[in-house]
Amino acid sequence: MNILIFSGRLAATPELETHGDTTLTRIRLIRNEYAGKDDAGNRKERQVTLSVTAFGGQAELLARSALKGDQLFVHASIRNNNFTDGKGIDRYEYNFELDEFEFGAPGPEKRQQLAAKEAGGS
Repeated sequence: MNILIFSGRLAATPELETHGDTTLTRIRLIRNEYAGKDDAGNRKERQVTLSVTAFGGQAELLARSALKGDQLFVHASIRNNNFTDGKGIDRYEYNFELDEFEFGAPGPEKRQQLAAKEAGGS
């Protein structure tokens, strides 16, 4: 099995979903990457997004503790998601499934939350 490691900031605060006995959350990581130089020689960047699905305890932890803008380091596996659509056409897709994650730097919302806790605790 291949393990993929991604880093980026959360595009939105994760929300927990329940489908029968399965709990999950979908996250979208955003990062800027170097994309060469423009005609004037200035650095160009492009925004890259990646969607990852977390299940069970990992999904619950993300929904409980992660906020929009937080930096995450994600270890994920690629999973096959083939299906036949309503018209009988075979579709072939892949999903990135979260195996584990680590928090990096907090985003603006988390920093505000932490500052408010600190101000209230003093």
